[in-house]
Amino acid sequence: MVLAVSSCRTYSYRVGRGELHLRCFNLCNRDTAPGRSGKDGLTGEWGAGGICLGASALCPPRGGEERGQVNFPSEILGLGSIIRPSHELLSLLLFPGLRIPRLSVLCAQPRPRAMAISSSSWELPLVAVCQVTSTPDKQENFKTCAELVREAARLGACLAFLPEAFDFIARDPAETLRLSEPLGGNLLGEYTQLARECGLWLSLGGFHERGQDWEQTQKIYNCHVLLNNKGSVVATYRKTHLCDVEIPGQGPMRESNSTIPGPSLESPVSTPAGKIGLAICYDMRFPELSLALAQAGAEILTYPSAFGSVTGPAHWEVLLRARAIETQCYVVAAAQCGRHHEKRASYGHSMVVDPWGTVVARCPEGPGLCLARIDLNYLRQLRQHLPVFQHRRPDLYGSLGHPLS
Repeated sequence: MVLAVSSCRTYSYRVGRGELHLRCFNLCNRDTAPGRSGKDGLTGEWGAGGICLGASALCPPRGGEERGQVNFPSEILGLGSIIRPSHELLSLLLFPGLRIPRLSVLCAQPRPRAMAISSSSWELPLVAVCQVTSTPDKQENFKTCAELVREAARLGACLAFLPEAFDFIARDPAETLRLSEPLGGNLLGEYTQLARECGLWLSLGGFHERGQDWEQTQKIYNCHVLLNNKGSVVATYRKTHLCDVEIPGQGPMRESNSTIPGPSLESPVSTPAGKIGLAICYDMRFPELSLALAQAGAEILTYPSAFGSVTGPAHWEVLLRARAIETQCYVVAAAQCGRHHEKRASYGHSMVVDPWGTVVARCPEGPGLCLARIDLNYLRQLRQHLPVFQHRRPDLYGSLGHPLS
């Protein structure tokens, strides 16, 4: 059965000193005649196979909205994004007895009606995107990340994504090298234990790795580590494009002062959410990489990042949506946020983008997490309706034009 939105209205509720607005829509069965079958549901958009809550606190009432109570059928309640307050009320509405941290809102643009998702969205895999503010204190950083990962597990996620430099952000290259560890060190051991304890996969977005050539080079790798739910390392990708840039107003960045570029891409990895292609931050500026991963079978591209305060507002969302649209993949981007120390701050705005280019989950300011469901049937349907990989011209621009495998 395929469901589509047929009508929508907004209900307003008083919440403390402000108002909570819930948009409710009617879902009709597109396999039957119009108006013959429908369900009332809680708002927004059926993005990524879930429902993105449409709520806003401390805002004035708007004209034409009804006030009262509405019932939410359990079979169609699917969390599409979770971020920040007013969590007490929404937690009570959705899951009595369940604590949902830092709740906020997102209502994304609707998909085309021809590509409405299936009615089994509640059963689609759920992923969690964690946003943190790393400092030079590795143990405090681990405590913060572990709290978010445990919350993701309690909310039913099968995979949690942590940002680049989840382990620490140092004040200078010398401190970066001093704080770095090998993959077999104590810190990664704590994360393998965390993955086993929580029973979910972890994307560790950018670990400062002392490689086997550490003694000779005295430099490290920016390593994206993927752990399965048993705590085993199933893939590692070492960042291939290093960020050596000078942005006016943001300060110079010389990643190569302490870091060696990785030698190769990592083949996409099968996970409970889909086949994941690994990348890191600055890699998103190179569409050749994302196209290569898509051609190798990726369904989800992940860009754990620590974007700056100048490039973030200008390029962050634009690049992520572009990578999603051109590869017809989900894009998951966990980000650093806020001020790490006196020398550095990050933009934040962690998000999930679907293959249509719609932002289906987003974190606001500050540490927290957001959730999205991954609908691979929708991805395959989109690729069938819009077969861009079949239309590429490898005779004009090389191997990037080969069809998806």
